[in-house]
Amino acid sequence: MTSVKAKLGAVVLGSVVAGLAGGAFLLLQGFRMRYSLVIAVVVSVVVIQVLARGVTAPLREMAAAAGRMARGEHGVRVSAAGRDEVGQLAAAFNSMAAELERTDAQRRRLVADASHELRTPLTALQAQLENLADGVTEPDPAALEVALAQTQRLSRLVAQLLDLSRLEAGEVPLHRRRVLVRDLLESAAAEARAQCAALGRDVAVVISLDEHPDPPDDGEGLVLDADPERLAQVLANLLDNATRHSPPGSAVHVTGRLQEDDGRPTGCLVLEVLDAGPGVDPADRQRVFDRFARTDTSRARSAGQTGGSGLGLAIVRWVVDLHGGSVRIADPLPDLQPAGGCRVVVTLPA
Repeated sequence: MTSVKAKLGAVVLGSVVAGLAGGAFLLLQGFRMRYSLVIAVVVSVVVIQVLARGVTAPLREMAAAAGRMARGEHGVRVSAAGRDEVGQLAAAFNSMAAELERTDAQRRRLVADASHELRTPLTALQAQLENLADGVTEPDPAALEVALAQTQRLSRLVAQLLDLSRLEAGEVPLHRRRVLVRDLLESAAAEARAQCAALGRDVAVVISLDEHPDPPDDGEGLVLDADPERLAQVLANLLDNATRHSPPGSAVHVTGRLQEDDGRPTGCLVLEVLDAGPGVDPADRQRVFDRFARTDTSRARSAGQTGGSGLGLAIVRWVVDLHGGSVRIADPLPDLQPAGGCRVVVTLPA
C-alpha cells in the first residue's frame, strides 16, 4: 500500500471482521451473547496487535537506529522497502545517515591531514632550531634561511586553512570592482616569476591575452566585475602548483580569452594555466579540488619535491564558485603542451 492511512484502515477493518466472525461463530456454537461479545473483543484486540506490529515495525527500527546514530554509529541503515510515507521517511533517514557518515569521515580526515601537514614544517623547524641551540649548526644566514622557509611554509598553511574555513562558512564577502584582466595576469605572472627566482625554480611564466575586437570596455581591454584580491589568490595558487611541478627549463603559459559560441562572445572569460609537468590522471581530475587531496600519479609528492599543502586548489574552487564561475582540469593542448602536462581552465562571468 502507498499510504499509511490505507494500512491503518486495513488494520481496523481486519480487526472488526475478525471480531464479528469470531462472535458469530461462537453464537452458532451455542455460546451466550455476553461471552461471545467478550471473546470477540479479545480477538479484535489480538488481531490489531498483530497487524499494527507490522505497520509500526519500520518506525521502531528507525527509533533504534536513531539511538545508535546518537552514540556515533553513523554506518547504521534501516530497510526502506515500503512505498508509503513510512518508506519515504526510511529512505530520507538512510540518506541523512549516509551524509552524516560522509561528513564525519571528512572531519576525521581533515583532522588527520591537518595534523600531518602542520607536523612536517614544525618538525623541520624544531630540528633546525635544536641544532642551532646545541651548536651543531652555526647560526649563519644559510641555516637561518632554512628555518625561515619552514616558518613561512607553516604560516602559509595556517593562512590557507583559515581562508578555506571562512570561505566555506560564507564569511568572506566579495569586494567587487572593475578589474582589468591584463593587469591581473601581468601582476600574477610577475609574482610567480619572483617566487621562482627566490625558490630556484628554472621555470618561465608566459601570459597571452586574446582580446575580442569589440570588447565592452571602452577600449581599455577585457574587464571583469570581480574581487581582485581573491582572483589574484586564485592565479597565485594555480601558478604555484604549475611552477612547482614543471621541469627545469620549461614554461608555464597563462592565457585569457572571451568564451565564444559560433563566433560570438558568450559573456564569459576563460583563463587557462598550462604547465609541462606530469599532468593529472583523468580519474583524479575532480578529486584534486578537495581539501588535502593527493593523487597517485607522479604529480603527487616525490623525492626531492616538498609538495603543496593540498589546500590551494580547494581555495581556487571556492573563490571561483563565489564569483559564479567554474574550474576544471582539461586535456592538454598539443600546440602549447606537446609533452603533456596539466591544463586548468577557469571560466568567469565577464
